[in-house]
Amino acid sequence: MEHQFWHEKWETDDLGFHQEDYNPPLLRHWRGLGVPAGSRVFVPLCGKSKDMLWLAQQGYQVLGVELSEVAVQSFFNEHDLDAAQDRVGPFIRYQSDRIQILCGDFFSLTPALLHDVVAVFDRASLIALPPAMRSRYVDKLKALLQPAVKTLVLTLTHAEDLFSAPPHAVYDDEVRALYQPWSEVEFLETTETVVKGHTVPQAAFRLRVK
Repeated sequence: MEHQFWHEKWETDDLGFHQEDYNPPLLRHWRGLGVPAGSRVFVPLCGKSKDMLWLAQQGYQVLGVELSEVAVQSFFNEHDLDAAQDRVGPFIRYQSDRIQILCGDFFSLTPALLHDVVAVFDRASLIALPPAMRSRYVDKLKALLQPAVKTLVLTLTHAEDLFSAPPHAVYDDEVRALYQPWSEVEFLETTETVVKGHTVPQAAFRLRVK
């Protein structure tokens, strides 16, 4: 899956993967992670997710990373947030109060940029990537995170041929195979969500870097 694929999705407003509302499992399970208020939370492949706004409202410092500048600008514009811009390495950084988004390639991140991150919320990253890229994504995440970082991961477990990906289905056994070598993995729940007009199962996991 190349950069141009995602740029075209955002430029043509083909956003069947985007959710307009706060994610219910986030609201139910985030406090169970025990993340101290005021600490930094990382949201990889964040798009224009409204969940970042909710995390900021709970008192967290939010750090997102997103490839598409259309998505980043849309987030700040849709929520009437003035964002200062500067450059940090290969990224354009947008910052407004508690929310900072690095516009650029996730795989260009360095541990120094995430040195103060204590938690991760991943609703869209793992399921955005095709199977061949998931292990690369998780390996990169492992290299970026400090021990004891906590993560809330959400996946979809629909039939893969139900609709055209992304998002992709990612099942329990794959989550454990990807993360258990370096994180504690706890299954939390399976509920339902609507994606591209279909009601599909959504699973939630709590992780802690060993």
